[in-house]
Amino acid sequence: MPVLHTSPLATPGEGDAGGLNVVVTNVALALGRAGHRVDLVTRRSAPDQPAMADVADGVRVFYLPAGPARAVAKSAAEALIAPFASQFAGWLADHPVDIVHAHHWFAAVAALPAAHAAGLPHAVSFHSLAARPGTGLAGGEPPESPGRAAGEARAAAESDLIIAVSGVEERLIRDTYTVREPVRVAQPGVDTHQFRPAAEARPAWLASLTDDRPYVFFAARLQPLKAPDLLLRAMATLPSDRRPVAVIAGAASPDFAGYEGELRELVAALGLERDVRFIGSLSREDLAAALRHALLLATPSFSETFGIINLEASASGIPVVAWRASGMRESVRDGVTGTLIDTRDPEDWGAAIARYATDPALRAAHGGAGRRWALTRTWSTTAAEYLAAYREVL
Repeated sequence: MPVLHTSPLATPGEGDAGGLNVVVTNVALALGRAGHRVDLVTRRSAPDQPAMADVADGVRVFYLPAGPARAVAKSAAEALIAPFASQFAGWLADHPVDIVHAHHWFAAVAALPAAHAAGLPHAVSFHSLAARPGTGLAGGEPPESPGRAAGEARAAAESDLIIAVSGVEERLIRDTYTVREPVRVAQPGVDTHQFRPAAEARPAWLASLTDDRPYVFFAARLQPLKAPDLLLRAMATLPSDRRPVAVIAGAASPDFAGYEGELRELVAALGLERDVRFIGSLSREDLAAALRHALLLATPSFSETFGIINLEASASGIPVVAWRASGMRESVRDGVTGTLIDTRDPEDWGAAIARYATDPALRAAHGGAGRRWALTRTWSTTAAEYLAAYREVL
């Protein structure tokens, strides 16, 4: 599994790490537990990274010397494709595998030549697609680099298998590009032991952070696509004496280095200084704790190919308020595990938040339904879907 622009093991919400990292790492671990061998192949992005390290039984990570040994902004990662392709071809010659499964178009374009030269099937998962001209953010992500559309088109046309993370993404891929069959859907899973309903008091760090007040939780990279500003405007519509705290978890990627400052200015302009906490990216353990003790998760993102954080919230027994768009129609069951909002009007978002904050029975019903659904979507289930697709092309 090559991944070029980020280490699969990077902490989600930090830099350019996000749902892709969660999927790749957890599917690899689940495949390893099932007795398979998975090699994660990425770029050396720090001087102290070893050439190879064991991750778990059956899972290794390799760091190839492609480009500078430091983090590179996603918008500049296209320049790393050629050196990574060269290094990957050398790596593949020394490490026999059955299938190459690239994640994101950068890695796919880099890995395709070597895989096909070796007579190996090449699979790709995009995890997100560039927005088509005129569709706006709702249709996908802005192209971080000039070659994105052409690179995605090549990966779609030349790969022997495409694995999409949602039915929405599958349809978008088919509508946008000429594809080589098969295209299969394997929705992300969730660790239902780590992400579980609260059965204990808040940990001290979380109680101190929130002054033990009820809180709404947001977790994503801090960038305009994720729209934390909409959550802040929604919070401002709530009466100050009954307003929960808004906890914003995540850090800005290099391409949006000044965005957190803009959000803090908005907090001040809205008079929310005592009601908003910026806490940076969290470890998976702390993220799970923050989710299970929250009133709800808010996901105002313009576009998510699935929205793994929504499934993690459901596993944690809390409802989700999200925009009715893209893959979030699959990660949130409207009226069952949460509420999908049809507008970008802060008043509508504030009203949805207020309903959950003032109705414990509704909150418990949607949280309980979410937990029951999450128990059917473990990472072992996702890994089995990957294996079925791999065997099909093999």
